Amino acid sequence: MSRTLPPLLTERPEWQALVTHAHQLRGVHLRTLFADEPHRGEQLTAEAAGIYLDYSKNRLTGETIRLLVALAEGCGLRDQIEAMFRGEPINVTEHRPVLHVALRAPREATILVNGENVVPQVHAVLDRMADFATRLRQGEWRGYTGKPIRAVVNLGIGGSDLGPAMAYEALRWYSDRRLTFRFVSNVDPTDFVEAVRDLDPAETLFIVASKSFTTLETLTNARAAREWLLRRLGDARAVRHHFVAVSTNRSAVEAFGIDPANMFEFWDWVGGRYSLPSAIGLSLMIAIGPQHFQELLSGYRAIDEHFRSAPFAQNLPVLLGLIGLWYNNFFGAESVAILPYDQYLAKLPSYLQQLDMESNGKAVDWFGRRVTYQTGPIVWGQPGTNGQHAFFQLLHQGTKLVPCEFIGFARSLNPLGDQQDLLIANLIAQTEALAFGKTEAEVRASGVPEAQVPARTFPGNRPSTTILLEVLSPENLGKLIALYEHKVFTQGAIWQVNSFDQWGVELGKALASRILPELQQPSEPALAHDSSTNALIRWYRQHRAVSAPAT
Repeated sequence: MSRTLPPLLTERPEWQALVTHAHQLRGVHLRTLFADEPHRGEQLTAEAAGIYLDYSKNRLTGETIRLLVALAEGCGLRDQIEAMFRGEPINVTEHRPVLHVALRAPREATILVNGENVVPQVHAVLDRMADFATRLRQGEWRGYTGKPIRAVVNLGIGGSDLGPAMAYEALRWYSDRRLTFRFVSNVDPTDFVEAVRDLDPAETLFIVASKSFTTLETLTNARAAREWLLRRLGDARAVRHHFVAVSTNRSAVEAFGIDPANMFEFWDWVGGRYSLPSAIGLSLMIAIGPQHFQELLSGYRAIDEHFRSAPFAQNLPVLLGLIGLWYNNFFGAESVAILPYDQYLAKLPSYLQQLDMESNGKAVDWFGRRVTYQTGPIVWGQPGTNGQHAFFQLLHQGTKLVPCEFIGFARSLNPLGDQQDLLIANLIAQTEALAFGKTEAEVRASGVPEAQVPARTFPGNRPSTTILLEVLSPENLGKLIALYEHKVFTQGAIWQVNSFDQWGVELGKALASRILPELQQPSEPALAHDSSTNALIRWYRQHRAVSAPAT
């Protein structure tokens, strides 16, 4: 007997109520909302686990939040949250649990996968990582020639690169400055060559981060690293002193020449873009030390517990997800700007870009039906104040609606005069300018020549959300990452898409493996692609033998 499918999302009464409500609010300006609600700036806020969330400068009301929460409840968000924490196989296309929350669970917790508590396994790997990191940081782990390790190069791609690279930059202030860290992901040879150009192979450790140990880009760079090392050290036995692996494929790791004792495991219920708290974070643990890494995990854990237990109307990840859905689905916004006002978070927008777009960039729901509504937004951004002199022109006076999420800290790790005050003054000022703008009357009153009035008028009514914390610490970075992980989960659960597969990355990779030998054949291959692809292959073959410019 066939299973009865639930109604389409857009057919739900909660969705239809939001359609009506959005129509009523669409013409209302934030100036009016603030004038009608004098205490709006205090009321439309939430605070938990040391994070202050101000969502008052959004084009919504308390009624909007009530209707959005009703949609979340109607879509079974609470059940989905519990299913994730219980270890149920909510990754429906790969029939796997989704348990990044287990990576930061306390040692005494119980999370079952197929009847087995996985938390002891997680902590066993964390303990091995801590032992290895401590020995390397103290100079006890030495290279083949007996020299201590001075440089660590992480070889990965996707979550195996973006997570560690982002977190290392974010927590550089806490890192051991005697050590150099590099992150190589691109199969472009330039990425590897520039990363090792000034390194001494006798003092360099490579971490090969690949769950399957078959990832094309990562293994290509790993082979290049092995050749680079052996050209200088000359003995294949050196590989065991200068390479470790983060993988599940013991036989492939050993075949590469890495001692299996130096393989750090993780599991198929850990998605790449959620894997930073696992062994994928080994390079970060070496950089900041095991104690700071534990603080990072405790920050994750604080938001995990808040997400699981807090009512939706006061739940930070849920609120962030619902507000994003509000603009994406009821105002037609196609992107969201992530704007961290801290230079250490320069890589955070790129990290969140993968987290969000790889998770929710889907057009098929859990039941195999094509969706009829927008799902994941385009995520982009840059640290303030740099972005203010780049793309903020479009945010303030352009024709596109771009909801913005500002992230700031009360204290700088590098206090210098009044520069932190100036930085945060800019953050707050941008949210005010986006919300309220500057009317033609205000522009004229400031003495601007009449001919310039249209160009110098700011329409305002541009939405923003502000996220504030005290200081960028390992714990607070963990909180921020978990906040966005669960925001993405919230949206995916309501859109009814599988946020935990990534089949969309496969087709291009498969075609590349077909095209590669066609590029390398010495004679004209029989090409069976479209005319454009065939012409591109022929052009490349014609020009690939030309020598590179001399240095």
